[in-house]
Amino acid sequence: MSSGQAPPCRAVTVWLIFMAGAVAVMVSIGGITRLTESGLSMVEWRPLVGWLPPLSEAEWQRVFALYRETPEFRQVNFAIGLDSFRAIFWWEYVHRLWGRLLGVFFILPLAWFWLRSRIDRALWPRLLLLLALGALQGLIGWWMVQSGLADRPDVSATRLAIHLGMALLIFSLLVWTVLDRLHPHRGRRALSAWLLLGLIGITVLSGALVAGNDGGLIYNSIPLMGGEFVPADYRSERVWIADALENPVAAQLHHRLLAMATLLAAIVAWLRAGSFRAGTPDHVLLATVLLQVALGVAVLLAAVPLSLAALHQFGAVLLLTAALLRTHTIATDENTESGNTATISAIQ
Repeated sequence: MSSGQAPPCRAVTVWLIFMAGAVAVMVSIGGITRLTESGLSMVEWRPLVGWLPPLSEAEWQRVFALYRETPEFRQVNFAIGLDSFRAIFWWEYVHRLWGRLLGVFFILPLAWFWLRSRIDRALWPRLLLLLALGALQGLIGWWMVQSGLADRPDVSATRLAIHLGMALLIFSLLVWTVLDRLHPHRGRRALSAWLLLGLIGITVLSGALVAGNDGGLIYNSIPLMGGEFVPADYRSERVWIADALENPVAAQLHHRLLAMATLLAAIVAWLRAGSFRAGTPDHVLLATVLLQVALGVAVLLAAVPLSLAALHQFGAVLLLTAALLRTHTIATDENTESGNTATISAIQ
């Protein structure tokens, strides 16, 4: 940091850290909502007046009547009563309520910091981008829900992956902004670190396709799938891209392969860094990858129990955080080292 530049406001940094944590909680709630198949229990989208849940028996009967008109009720949950409906309704309600609160947590402090002139000019583009992405995420969420209210009894796995991808993009931007404020070095990022980060992101999104297609409920064996490396029903009569997005067998196989590629890439990165002499971010990343793979295997073998599956989905957020930290730290260290070398050369 140049001597004439004021240090970043600590309160703003703390706020951004809080926002990153709040988004991580949102991803976890969304994962549980999917695992409990609660996402289609609220068929109305009322972004401004939908803060309160049903407060009377008549209102509960009204929203339950709306749900009984959906394909999910008619084809899957036709036997449930009002009490069972309440159980799935509450998860989706909490999910949407937390999304609204995220907007409050972001907009009100943003306005306060703006009025107090606490936000440096260089930060404004990222904050406005985050605001726009947050609004877009609300629209994507409703677009996803609509896919399960017309002709099918569940949401589109592709739209689910897009919804998760946007959440992780917002989370990553928040984490990267915090790291920039804590370690404000500038310089080129290592290509290998970016590639590993990208591989982890693709692997996480492939997991969303597994969840969206209920792909974890089939072929619950390791390392083969039904005794074969590539099962016979990996391909269907659909075109390849549709198979990759909508075939649960293809979704599971792709996720397995990507997970193994991520594990091997993390091990290679750790060895290239000097294995036991590697820096803390390299150790953290490898440990997080190993934990995530172990959780994934346990979830598959146990046929997707709620507790393990929720841990595995939250582990994806931790893994992404570890990859962001490593990528940023490598760039910081390289930039610092080059800066020190230039300073020594100038003195000599």
